[in-house]
Amino acid sequence: MSGPPATTAGHRTPGLELRELECFLVLSEELHFGRTGERLYVSQSRVSQLLRALESRIGARLVDRTSRRVRLTPLGEQFRTSLRPAYEALRATVDSARSAARGIEGRLTIGFQGTADDRIMQAIDLFHRRHPGCATEIAEIPLCDPFGALRSGAVDVAVTLLPVAEPGLTLGPVFSAQQQSLAVSVRHPLASRAEIDAEELATVALISPDLPAPAYWRAAHAPATTPRGRPIPAGPGVSTLQEGLTLAAAGRGGMLLCRPTADYHGRRDLAFVPVTGLPDSVLGLVHHTARETARVHAFRTAVTEATEAVGTAARATDAAHVT
Repeated sequence: MSGPPATTAGHRTPGLELRELECFLVLSEELHFGRTGERLYVSQSRVSQLLRALESRIGARLVDRTSRRVRLTPLGEQFRTSLRPAYEALRATVDSARSAARGIEGRLTIGFQGTADDRIMQAIDLFHRRHPGCATEIAEIPLCDPFGALRSGAVDVAVTLLPVAEPGLTLGPVFSAQQQSLAVSVRHPLASRAEIDAEELATVALISPDLPAPAYWRAAHAPATTPRGRPIPAGPGVSTLQEGLTLAAAGRGGMLLCRPTADYHGRRDLAFVPVTGLPDSVLGLVHHTARETARVHAFRTAVTEATEAVGTAARATDAAHVT
């Protein structure tokens, strides 16, 4: 019986240790041996041991360590850049195989922005009927941080407002587009209007999602100019939807919302005025590209089918009204 493949020098190729790779990746983020140990639940000396073993396999230093700081060597930077996508893909493959072996079980955490309305709940109900062994948790995502929970792993999937142009994240099915409305105080001059044109936003200070939301995403939901280029005053930045609605009710500005969110958050001190001439508001299902498990895939399928069912029902209702 033949043995493992050998190198040309007659020595066996050293095997890779996933724990060493994981340790290096965490250390490359923390640049601190103590914090790396805390994240991995090992001692600082164990972190040093794993790093030395990896550097021995590679044959060169990956990290420079002094009494004042820790930093990657040029080779360490290059190795991290190449390693991370491969490591994430390997971890996702193992997770997916484990899920497939057990069936769709375990727990799926679903994040949402704004309102978990009927469209989202129908998808969750369909997922539950098909996969009763998988529990779901629902968590609200801060308006100011649409993608942070996905990157940190706090949620497995997220229903967020488009646009999504984030490296490492994948946009799946989208929900039906909705006309935007402007939330303003009932005392605002525009509050009594049946609708307004987008050009009239030049008279309103727009309340905007705050950092760390990306600049392109914030601009989409609180544009700086009208479609014809007229400047729109900048209102206060907010972290949550409720904070924005409260400021709008207090007369500090107006806030753009999709129609379902406006309907859900109706209150006596706010008016929601439809706006024509703006792109529709669209929600999409987003997941971390390297963490697509069988649960994520199954929920994506449920969202697609539930969205199609809602669209079919809406078209049938419209046709009935026409006839």
